[in-house]
Amino acid sequence: MGTQTYPKLHNAMWPGLVGKGDEEPPISLDRMLDLTQAAEVDGVKFDGVDLFLADPHTPIDADEDTIKALADNVGGRGLKIGSAVAPVWPPVGGGSAMDEGEGRQAFLNAVRQSCRIMGRLRDLGVRDSGVIRVDTATDVASWAEDPAGNTAKMAETMRQACDIAADHGEKLAAEGEICWGGMHSWKHMLDLLEAVDRPGTFGFQADLAHTMLYALGYNAPEHRLLPEGYDWKDPAELDVALKTITDALRPWTIDFHVAQNDGTVHGSGSHDKTGRHCLATDPNGRLDIVKHAGFWLNNADGTPTEAMQHICWDGCMFPNAVLEDQQTWNDILAAMIAVRNTHGWQA
Repeated sequence: MGTQTYPKLHNAMWPGLVGKGDEEPPISLDRMLDLTQAAEVDGVKFDGVDLFLADPHTPIDADEDTIKALADNVGGRGLKIGSAVAPVWPPVGGGSAMDEGEGRQAFLNAVRQSCRIMGRLRDLGVRDSGVIRVDTATDVASWAEDPAGNTAKMAETMRQACDIAADHGEKLAAEGEICWGGMHSWKHMLDLLEAVDRPGTFGFQADLAHTMLYALGYNAPEHRLLPEGYDWKDPAELDVALKTITDALRPWTIDFHVAQNDGTVHGSGSHDKTGRHCLATDPNGRLDIVKHAGFWLNNADGTPTEAMQHICWDGCMFPNAVLEDQQTWNDILAAMIAVRNTHGWQA
């Protein structure tokens, strides 16, 4: 059995959806729940799941009966619900955060609906931790046409979103991913967090596979921390770069995804190129999962920040054959347990 009880270990449901729909069909929420529920390592199982509030998993306009059925389905499996991805992008009903007109209103409506659903799940007793995840729903090239002006517009959208979240007792976490304009480098992300200036409501969602690319300067070479052509032979150099990033963004971090990355970018379906998530056991993985998770989960003195009551594994854009293999989830769970045993705490 694991030696620590916190943070709780969650599995993401969105790998069944993200990047699907073109070459491969989506994997249903029930199937993703089945695989999560069945995973077990030395008697330890996943504690819960994080959701994607979009069809065909959980519709953003879910009615009361649908929400209750979701709570019964997840809770009946002995699982909790934690964080959720708000569908803030134009193709699924949202809009760009830098659009001051209809786009902003669509973005805010997606946040409002997400808060409604997640609040009801909390009321129904199946959710006791987590945030609502957002991004800017804007590509890097569009943002780059007017960096300062567009960041200001995005910050105003996020402040209004924070008002909605606060009214619902929720927090928003901005996704650190290189494909979203205004969030595509660690410095741009910090600029946006500081511009929004709502530390009690608006924070950062770190993902090991994405934040490592900040160090490599993808989409923002002016902010790279590793030399061009870095060959990965000096892990200490990577540690220094990641420490710079985590020291800057850890105070804002309220949601965390454990993941692996091979140092390349990847896109699938309608999802723009971003960090390539690898299997936990991938020999090409560039991260020391346990060590580098600690950069985010621990204070400078090595004690747990306890900023997240649960952590999540993000395995976006794996082929369906990999996602359907139960061993995939056992290996992932084993990596999560190792992170918790090393950096966790007792309740």
